[in-house]
Amino acid sequence: MRFEKNFHNSANGDNDVDANTGIARVETGRAAIARSVDRRRVLKVAAVTAPAVALAACTGDGDAAGDAPATQDSGPAASITAQPKPDTTDVDVTAPVTLTVTEGTFDDVRVTNEDGEAVQGSLDEERTEWVSGEPLGYGRTYTYAAKATGSDGRKASLDGTFGTVRPDAVVRATLYPGDDAEVGVGQPVTVKFEAPVRDRAAAQRALSVETSTDVEGAWAWLNDQQVDWRPREYWPAHTEVTVTAKLYGVHYGGGAYGKADVTTSFRIGRNQVVTVHTPEHRMRVYRDGAEVANYPCSNGKDADPDLTTPNGTVIVMTKEPTSIFDNEEYGYTDLEKTWCCRISNHGEYIHENEENAANIGSANTSHGCVNLRAADAKAYFDSAMLGDPVEVTGSIADFPTTSDVMDWLLDWETWKSKSAL
Repeated sequence: MRFEKNFHNSANGDNDVDANTGIARVETGRAAIARSVDRRRVLKVAAVTAPAVALAACTGDGDAAGDAPATQDSGPAASITAQPKPDTTDVDVTAPVTLTVTEGTFDDVRVTNEDGEAVQGSLDEERTEWVSGEPLGYGRTYTYAAKATGSDGRKASLDGTFGTVRPDAVVRATLYPGDDAEVGVGQPVTVKFEAPVRDRAAAQRALSVETSTDVEGAWAWLNDQQVDWRPREYWPAHTEVTVTAKLYGVHYGGGAYGKADVTTSFRIGRNQVVTVHTPEHRMRVYRDGAEVANYPCSNGKDADPDLTTPNGTVIVMTKEPTSIFDNEEYGYTDLEKTWCCRISNHGEYIHENEENAANIGSANTSHGCVNLRAADAKAYFDSAMLGDPVEVTGSIADFPTTSDVMDWLLDWETWKSKSAL
């Protein structure tokens, strides 16, 4: 099962603003009254709004002998700043929104989208900084409104808006294995994207693999829509694995962005490996290095590279109690076989074939599959797990590296060379 984290601010909205800076407004004033024998003079209180900085009240001397001096201010005025600044556009949806007050403390901070939905956030203990606690939505306009009280007792405020990046496309990604799966020791981690990824490095930096025991492994791009992680050697049995793909907000290039974060947690099962040395007509099953089964088999035709069972390490990809095989070129359609384990997208299976019973254990006559007697095929099918390695040797041809599960067909150095980092 896939877990996708969606964000409540993620619907599209308008994004039509210009870049600027936000500054607190502080009103200050002074008054002095001077008397004389024949007249009374009054200085009016002036309100001052600072466009760039928060200004303190002015002070000065009396204008005649005997005048009372003006009252001194108690200290600097509070100043509020915001990141992103008011009227900023194309803001990264994963970057935190931060509002900070100096020479004062916050009374209230609110950040909302155009629908009035509040962005979650929190103040620090000193009440001098507010930081958002969730990602923003694509293509939205946000408003912040902050109020503070300065150390001089006066009020300050900041209001402003900004807009987030508006993708040309939002690309979904999936992870395999899914949550709570148990898989064999050859199973790679697979991330598939529903559209090509131009900036592979950006996508790969968002991926991480955590294991319950130390495992050396690496990511490799098999094509522009798939990146796999596999260990250098087979997984240690019973390893717990957690994969995190923090892809929301990642720019894949060309205006395409990640749709959602995706995570999965799964476990590695017992160690079971199958070996087939085609000239021997035997299929052996090993559990933790010890042979637990040895079945007679018939493999692909030895002399035909198109029909042989190719050399290479592949894995059990699917388990199908019944499968229908069609290949008009070789004269069969709607051929039903039982206890089928697919081992590649090239067309090879391990399956029952009682119609070929005369050659099982003595001759290779199949069209590339590993044929077993019905009872043996059922016994193996019941023991198999997705991700179990199948190692084939002795053939005249190799598995092509065209399957989307071809991870073990590459040596370690070649595998690492396919990383984008």
